[in-house]
Amino acid sequence: MKTVKEIMAQDVVYCTSNDSLIDAAKKMTENNVGAIPVCEQNQELRGMVTDRDLVVRGYAKDKPGTTKINEVMTDHLVSAEPTTSVQEASAIMAEHQIRRLPIVEQKKLVGIVALGDLALEEKSNLAAGHALEEISEHPEVH
Repeated sequence: MKTVKEIMAQDVVYCTSNDSLIDAAKKMTENNVGAIPVCEQNQELRGMVTDRDLVVRGYAKDKPGTTKINEVMTDHLVSAEPTTSVQEASAIMAEHQIRRLPIVEQKKLVGIVALGDLALEEKSNLAAGHALEEISEHPEVH
């Protein structure tokens, strides 16, 4: 059975909790992503920030661009280990209504799996389709 280690993106750009909303927005733009993990300097995962978080929890509440990312990030995270099967990752993402699953080993970020990564896997197409259906039917809750 294929594991997420085999399909995860390993060179993950991340922010630190000291980065600002502007820093996160620039990293998202430069890397063409809509979500970035928030880690300590040692890559210990602390949270996740999305473009939606920047807008809804930040700018729409009149927070300046210099606001620290930890004020708008999601800190109730769901993650998986590199040994998690692709099918199990699909189920986790569907259950928790998430499109990106951080992969951690000993609390440190080692990769990330996106819904699109699952869709590329032949044996997980059904699971990815199910995950997308579940995620699309229910808005992501923060």
